Order: sequence, then C-alpha cells, then structure tokens
Amino acid sequence: MSEKKKIQKAILIDLIDPRMNKYEAMDRMTELEELVHTYGGIVIVKTWQKRFHPHPKTYIGTGKVTMVGEEAKEFGANILIVNAQLKPRQIYELSELLRPYGLQVWDRIDLILKIFAKHARTTEAKLEIELASVRHMGPRIFGMGMELSRQGGGIGSVGIGETNSERMKRHLKEKERKIKDKLSSYQKGRDLARSGRARKGLKTVSIVGYTNAGKTTLLNALTGRKEYAANELFATLDTRVGELFLPGRRSTALISDTIGFIKDLPPELLNAFSSTLSEAMDADLLVHVVDGSDQNWERNIQVVDEILKRLGGGETPRILVFNKEDKTSDSLKKMITKIYENDPVLWISAVEKEGLKELVEKIENSL
Repeated sequence: MSEKKKIQKAILIDLIDPRMNKYEAMDRMTELEELVHTYGGIVIVKTWQKRFHPHPKTYIGTGKVTMVGEEAKEFGANILIVNAQLKPRQIYELSELLRPYGLQVWDRIDLILKIFAKHARTTEAKLEIELASVRHMGPRIFGMGMELSRQGGGIGSVGIGETNSERMKRHLKEKERKIKDKLSSYQKGRDLARSGRARKGLKTVSIVGYTNAGKTTLLNALTGRKEYAANELFATLDTRVGELFLPGRRSTALISDTIGFIKDLPPELLNAFSSTLSEAMDADLLVHVVDGSDQNWERNIQVVDEILKRLGGGETPRILVFNKEDKTSDSLKKMITKIYENDPVLWISAVEKEGLKELVEKIENSL
C-alpha cells in the first residue's frame, strides 16, 4: 500500500520544560494534532516528556523511547511525530531503536513538508517544497520518502563509506542548484509582472496572517474568486491574485493571499518559499488577518510580525483585521476591542461577508 493511501496512526510527543505551564503545553500539542489531521493521519496517543534539555542522542531519552515503542505495539501506531526540529543523528537513533516496533520517526518539519506536498498545486509550489526538503532532510533524505535519487543507497545504513557520503553531499548540492535555477525563472516572471503593474499605476495589496485565519475566504469574498478554502492548516501554498474594486477611486487594485505562517517555522522552509512570498513583500499594503475566535490570537499576531520582519516586510504599511466575528465569543471580542481602544481594529466575517465594506474603505484610505 502506498504512503498516500496508508492511514498514518500517530503517536505524538512533545518535550517540554518542567517550568512550562499546563495551558501552553496543551496548546503546543493541539496545534501538532491539527497538523496531523490536516495531513490525514489519526492520533492514537499524545504524550509529553519533561526535560530541561533534550537528550543528545534520542531527544526524548532512552526510557521514554522504550515506553513509546510499547505503546505503539499496544495501540497499533505506525509513526512517531516529535514536536521539534530534530538533528539527523537524533532521527537516526530514534529510528533504529523504534524499528523493531514498526515505527517511522518524523519531526515537526517532516510533517509540515508532507502537508505542503499534499496541498501543492502549481509547479512552482512543488519546486519550493522540493527545495525545502533538500535543505531540511539533507543526508537522511533518502530514507524519508523524498525520492530525489537512489544512487548510493540509504544514508545512515551500516558500512557506508566517506566517499559515498561526499558523493551524496555533492548530489544534494547540485539538486538544490537546479531547483533554484528553475525557481529563478518564475521569480523573473513575477518581477516583470510587478514592473508592468507599477508602470500602469496599479496598487497591490497582500493578505497575510497565521495559517487558517481565513485569508483565502477573504480573498474570495472581496474579489468574487472561487479559490479553494478549507478549515485546515496550510490549505493555501500558492499565491492567488484577484482584482479588488475601489469604489471611491473608481479603479481597481490587485489583492493576493499566500501561504499562512506558523510558529517555529525554520529558515530553510521560509527561504524556500521566497519566490511566492515575494508577492506579499513587494505589496503597497498588507492586510494582516487574525482569527478573532482563536484564544491564541496575541501569539499568532506576534508570530506573523516576526516572520514579516525576517522576510524584510516589517516596514510595509498594514491594516489589522480580526476575522471570524461570527465565531468569536462576546467576552473575547470585548477584551480584544478594549486592548485596541486607542487604535480601533476592524471586525469582519469573511464567510458571512460582514464588515467588508468598511474594510474596502480602509484599504482605499490606506492606499
């Protein structure tokens, strides 16, 4: 049975500092569980390991590894997902220790890459995922299902020589160069399109936000497009562009949305998507969409702000918009509104198309 058809029954584990509060620990696990559901897997067991520092070889400690193996045998799990970015050595040690239990081992980034691969539609997005995979997986790429090549066998296997290891490094470096060359042609096309829009005086607006905040739904509501929008993480990977009519100006602006942000997104993933994200970074205005019904809205805003700074878009003018007003409790809305009483925020419901007229007016004034 292929990996796509096989249902992944997952054990999730998170290593937490003993001083971490219970709410934060539960929140971290909830997001990991949502990622697994987005991928199409089933969570069998959720567990935590309290340690001040990760175990250098196994990350979670050898005693916990044995416990996980026994749980896999008891509940029929076939994959362990660690809520962190593991070192290649840690992945190797865990995989070897859990092989007798029939468990694969992924880290958080492996899972996100699998989701990216599932949702990629365009050639450009697929190339960006392949580039991110090369950068993240490196020498263990051959054992993780990313079939870039079969030369030299599996890295990490017994008896592999230095010569073969060096050959793999050269192969991966060459693979990365070829992918980047292909992506550069897409970037040149974007640059030409942007310069053409600038010559015509067309203003550009980009919708940004934490993943699953409702960006694509908002794009559809504002432009009449019918792009795929789902209540799941990373439903959008490609940049979608539509025309936004500005009645006060009697003109149109181009408005786009793209990949949602998420906490602990490593540089190699972010950099790999620089081609599609450049559309957002070069916009005249950013519309930062926040899921107002999410209890973690403050953290989500902070994550998006930090990533925008990393991408070089920290100084771009932006509008803060709280979405999903129809799903937000009165108490939470009152609290958020009070926090921003000196700089009132806009509340909308992209699904119900409420507050959109006010948003368009605010976009017009900002442009």
